[in-house]
Amino acid sequence: MSNSSSFYSDKKQKFILSPPAYLSLLYLSFILLGTFGLMLPFASFDGTSFHKALFTAVSAVTVTGLAIVDTGSHYTIFGQIIIAFLIQLGGLGLMTFSVLVLSLLGVPISTHSRTLLREDLNQINLGTLLRLVSVIFKAVLFFEIIGALILCIVFVPEFGLVDGVWHGIFHSISAFNNAGFALWPDSLMQWQGSFLVNITIPALFIIGGLGYSVIMEIWDKRAWHRLSLHAKLMLIGSGLLILFSFFFFALLEWSNNRTLAPLDLSTKVLSSWFQAVTTRTAGFNSLDIAALEDSTTFMMMPLMVIGGGSTSTAGGIKVTTLAIMLLAAVAFFKQKNQIAVFGKSIGLEEVFKAMAIITISLILIVSALFLLTATHDLPFLDIAFEVCSAFGTVGLSRGITGELNQFGQYVIMIVMFLGRVGPLALGFFLATKVISRVRYPSERVLLG
Repeated sequence: MSNSSSFYSDKKQKFILSPPAYLSLLYLSFILLGTFGLMLPFASFDGTSFHKALFTAVSAVTVTGLAIVDTGSHYTIFGQIIIAFLIQLGGLGLMTFSVLVLSLLGVPISTHSRTLLREDLNQINLGTLLRLVSVIFKAVLFFEIIGALILCIVFVPEFGLVDGVWHGIFHSISAFNNAGFALWPDSLMQWQGSFLVNITIPALFIIGGLGYSVIMEIWDKRAWHRLSLHAKLMLIGSGLLILFSFFFFALLEWSNNRTLAPLDLSTKVLSSWFQAVTTRTAGFNSLDIAALEDSTTFMMMPLMVIGGGSTSTAGGIKVTTLAIMLLAAVAFFKQKNQIAVFGKSIGLEEVFKAMAIITISLILIVSALFLLTATHDLPFLDIAFEVCSAFGTVGLSRGITGELNQFGQYVIMIVMFLGRVGPLALGFFLATKVISRVRYPSERVLLG
């Protein structure tokens, strides 16, 4: 009898999924629900196939913004509301949304649910999770309402009260969640000279891309010396990447007759600013991406892969991952056996984690690039840009999303999904839970 119960106990253990696996299944569930919602007769004007609805749902839940149909003209207001809800769900994080609903219903949160939430928000301390969820909820409401009100100043005079308010709400949700969905086929190109649009939209996705934990720290501590190492690296890293991309985008495109050259000085500066900051996962564009110089296109690709911050609405490998690898390289060349910055040291475990994230990300990107180049006769640069955009959940495209065959679009969907779930979550999902306590003798391996 004991042997039999032991057998069933062992069998049950084998079916226990890791937190990243549960999160992956939750994301898949909401993608499917969104797909069926978008296939409803009143969600689109001329009907939507399963494939088109699935691509839109994946792009919305993963807050990417790539599309094979024009959101504004293909989907009705009801369909657009579904898309906005999916964007909000994907930006908040499904576990965050679930905990909020359970809290409102007065249902106690189990330890297992908190563990899943910790994995979704990439936090270490279980005790601070529920407070972080509260901060997330308040931050989302505050910034999206403020953003919508400011955008209504521009959109209401242009489209009337009802349509103008809806445009303000939709684009505020899309911007704060770094989704990149717009209700016009040319994204925000017609607003490239609008000061309010070019300041409000980037402000929303920069704040959303910093990460909720950083927002909570800034609100609580309000002093640089009191911020954690993560917050400092995130703020400095984001600032440097914005300055870098702004300067080089303007430099490379200033004389391009198809982008900045025909514009007046103020619009050139606004467009350079907007396009430079939107690259790291926001996905809106105020210039024709297909008309950019090859050098500019190439510069934008690593920025899309880097993405935003941990516990944020942004995708990519994250700014802090890049920062840790750069700091590790500097420590190596200085022949130091410890990585130290701002009076704090970074453990070897964090370096291994950063290496795992970058390695899995590169494998995913290269694999997708191989599959698409092998099955499509399209410019290599355009395909590479599309893959980097999908992985970083950016949403920018050089106009080939609709030209991909169905196989290629499924590849892009997989890349968007894995880019949102997280390369390290994928690694956890594939890894076994066996911990070996055996220690082997070390031996040097020649490198370089």
